[in-house]
Amino acid sequence: MNPRKAIVLKIAATLCSTAMLTCVKGLEGQVPTGEVVFFRSLVALLPLLVWLGLQGNVFALTRTQNLLGHLGRSISGTCGMYFNYLALSFIPLADATALSYAAPLFTVILAALMLGERVRPLRWLAIALGFAGVLVMLAPHLSLAGAAALGASASIIGSGCALLAAFSSAASTVQIRYLNGREQPGAIVLWFSLLTTLVGAATWVFGWVMPHGTQWLLLLGIGAFGGTAQILVTLSLRHAHASLLAPFEYSTLLWSSLLGFVLLAQLPTWTTLAGGSIVAAAGVFTLWQERRGGARRGAGTQALAQAERSS
Repeated sequence: MNPRKAIVLKIAATLCSTAMLTCVKGLEGQVPTGEVVFFRSLVALLPLLVWLGLQGNVFALTRTQNLLGHLGRSISGTCGMYFNYLALSFIPLADATALSYAAPLFTVILAALMLGERVRPLRWLAIALGFAGVLVMLAPHLSLAGAAALGASASIIGSGCALLAAFSSAASTVQIRYLNGREQPGAIVLWFSLLTTLVGAATWVFGWVMPHGTQWLLLLGIGAFGGTAQILVTLSLRHAHASLLAPFEYSTLLWSSLLGFVLLAQLPTWTTLAGGSIVAAAGVFTLWQERRGGARRGAGTQALAQAERSS
């Protein structure tokens, strides 16, 4: 165990995932979302395959006996990716990042309903507090003054897409929990990337565009940063428990605020910072309660779930 190294790797992963979303934002909605999903998944396969190859015995690491389970997980994960990218076409990067923090809250609810996991009263209280933070973030998007300043329909659509992305990611996390222990982490990563690439490719029939120079660079950056983030998260969990590293996931709000300001000339509003902090605090408390209860998830589950929420 090397907690210091693990934390550095985890923070680097959150920076890569935020850089990926910054590239998505940089496309300004000019490339169809399905096409963006395709390139994100296809390009990410390269660093993933190289990394898996370095582990040795790739076929053993990626063999599956539950292709249907991977398909279900990939559909929900692709929906999360699609809605997340779509949200970035309508709302600022920091807003979309902060709203994505609702995913762990949805995960607790879905795990209780679908997997029968026990949720203690204090965790329900934390979830309620977290959703209160979500309402704080949504307030300017739904108010007449805020909606007029941001563009009423765009603001509401973007916020709705961000929450749908969080819910879809939570559903995928629950499916990862089911697959974990039955399938190798390498198989879960690879089959997700392969199936998501195919789903993205299927959107070609709805119309794609031919990217120009800058858009090609952004699309390549989306895949490269996304694949690297997934690898860094997995590596970080070799040196420390997921429960120690999970709170550092919320550093994405810092990175999104910084990159949004430097590269996109966007500053987060006080409601985004306040609401995101409330949701982050609720998430950290939920993780702390889970750790106290001894219900630690395996490293593979945490790595894939955290990386997917950044996708």
